[in-house]
Amino acid sequence: MFPILEMPVLEVAHSALTPVWFILIAVLWVGFFFLEGFDFGVAMLLPFLAKDETDKRVMVNTIGPTWDANEVWLITAGGAMFAAFPGWYATLFSGLYLPLLLVLLGLIIRGVSFEYRSKHPSSKWRNTFDWMATIGSLLPSLVLGVGFANFVRGVELGPHQTINGAAPLVTTSFWGLFTPFALVGGLLFVILFCAHGAGFVSLKTTGRMHYRAGRFATRLGWLAAALMAVWAVMFNTMYAPADATAHLLTWILGILAVLLVVGATLFSRSERDGWAFVLNGLAIAVMMIAMFIKMWGNIGFRPVGVDFDMWIASSSPYTLKIMTISAGVMVPIVLAYQAWSYWVFRKRISRESIPQGAH
Repeated sequence: MFPILEMPVLEVAHSALTPVWFILIAVLWVGFFFLEGFDFGVAMLLPFLAKDETDKRVMVNTIGPTWDANEVWLITAGGAMFAAFPGWYATLFSGLYLPLLLVLLGLIIRGVSFEYRSKHPSSKWRNTFDWMATIGSLLPSLVLGVGFANFVRGVELGPHQTINGAAPLVTTSFWGLFTPFALVGGLLFVILFCAHGAGFVSLKTTGRMHYRAGRFATRLGWLAAALMAVWAVMFNTMYAPADATAHLLTWILGILAVLLVVGATLFSRSERDGWAFVLNGLAIAVMMIAMFIKMWGNIGFRPVGVDFDMWIASSSPYTLKIMTISAGVMVPIVLAYQAWSYWVFRKRISRESIPQGAH
């Protein structure tokens, strides 16, 4: 008889760079919401904060030099997820296709509006594109707020039989995403970004626009603080991390986020615009950090009958090593360029700086 040959069992090695790239992706999302958050807010406030065409042009000019660069953070975060965690990316983009399509649609409408609003002198033309900018900023803010709240809650996954075996499939329906916590998350993103945007307009303008934006930032700030408090309590009582240390951290971060929004609101009220802007941005960052702590390991999913976590979803150790080297070279260059662009366009804008008839 011939001897029976046994095939060796291959085990997938866990790379030490897997958690590093999870943290780096969290940093990219934090950077995106910190920077693009005020861009979204400015655009959402266009029909309400501006009194005439010149005011609208002033508001658009506050974010004109930087909005597309801020949007690159989203592209980079998506690209990093695709390369470092292909399983995460594939499950997310296939299972939540419709919400992500709404985000993409909003970003397209928004980008087109900024590029085309000045192509025709008609007020009707400009108003149409201004509303497109508002809607195009509202959609991503709302959908991403609902989406990240669902990642805190855990999007349910189940096995899906394919030719190659079992692959995870999102089993939560589209309408099942709209839980009370998710709706609070979506509304929080919208209001907090509007407060952040109003604070940025106040920081970047002079005269009547400066004072009007400061009042808007104060009013929206109190509402954002109340919503943040509701969000933090719901987070830590309904969907708290199982680990006691992580749970303590999310409580601390939730309370800190509320205090930061309150502080930003008080600074807006006293016309200390720089501090108000920084504290609002830090509140956004702290909120996102709390959510990524909850997403540690399960990357925002609740697998049912299938094994799936960040280790399974990650790329090979060699791929992560190459990505780390590339990121170490390119990221400092990108950050330096973006910091330089903000320095160049640091001055305040007034109505008088808008040429007559240039709207």
